[in-house]
Amino acid sequence: MNNYIGIDVSKSTLQVFIPKNEIDVEVKNSSEGLKKLLNKLKKQYKNDIADIVFVYESTGSYSTILEDFCQRKKIKCFKVGSYQSSSFSKTIKNRNKTDKVDARMLSSMHILVKEGDVKVPFRDERAHEIRSLIKYYRSLVKEKTRLKNYLEAAVYNLEDSYVLNKVKRKITLLKKEEDEIMDRVVKIIKANRDYLEAYENIMTIDGIGSKSAAVLLYFFLRYPDASRQHIVALCGLDPIRQESGTSLKKKAKISKQGITLVRGILFMPTLSAIENNSEMKHIFKRLVKRGKPSSLAQIAVMRKLILLAHSLYKSGQKYDSQRYLKHAQIKEAEVMI
Repeated sequence: MNNYIGIDVSKSTLQVFIPKNEIDVEVKNSSEGLKKLLNKLKKQYKNDIADIVFVYESTGSYSTILEDFCQRKKIKCFKVGSYQSSSFSKTIKNRNKTDKVDARMLSSMHILVKEGDVKVPFRDERAHEIRSLIKYYRSLVKEKTRLKNYLEAAVYNLEDSYVLNKVKRKITLLKKEEDEIMDRVVKIIKANRDYLEAYENIMTIDGIGSKSAAVLLYFFLRYPDASRQHIVALCGLDPIRQESGTSLKKKAKISKQGITLVRGILFMPTLSAIENNSEMKHIFKRLVKRGKPSSLAQIAVMRKLILLAHSLYKSGQKYDSQRYLKHAQIKEAEVMI
């Protein structure tokens, strides 16, 4: 099929393969570069221009300009994951690794297209604004953590009081800015009826507060089509095992891949839920009774909280801990023991 345009995305350029007449083109990764590409495609495809499909590998921020352009121009796209493209490359025994080869390979991936895979990208501007704010919030959290670690070491090293006071002031300012950013996020959420409903539903879970609910909502908005399994993996709570014959057998642990902010901001809410949420308390106690270390039981509760919040986000329902206890045929008194 010669209407699938392969595009290899890099930071500054787009390497494009146009299957009709087998043309290789390189343009800038910018709105201007994409306009030039579209004009060239119009000359090639003429009346069939509406049938073209851009095939590209998602590369985070580098593919944002491309997706925004396709949304504005209503160009259909087939977005593939890095693992999917890597596996396909190995399947067709593609031994060369160049931008031109990758663009041609992406074009040939049309054979993998299933119903619903090809669509015009859509970006919710409000969701994007929340994403931008949360990304900045994450950078503030990282900087504050770095300074706190530095301060702890500096105190033990008996550093000069002037230095210690400067670091303490920076930490205070960062905390203030964190709160300002999160207040802005909540303000955006409250201005959107759908966001507000989901946000309030998530907060009905005992233990989940305002900040945690805002971060979880951002997380779900960022990955709207993610399954439960994907949600767990995207926040790094998926278990990984290392086994090879009889020589290598290690205990399973979480991957810690994906968005660390979700795990970080849910640490204290998880502990709170174990103390105050009947369902989470029962899950924790049951796992510990089975011999699981308390740290692993806490991770299991955190995973459950995220999946529960995702379920409420999808269904538009509020949380009811008694529903779980009734389903499991557990009395409230048994949990409190």
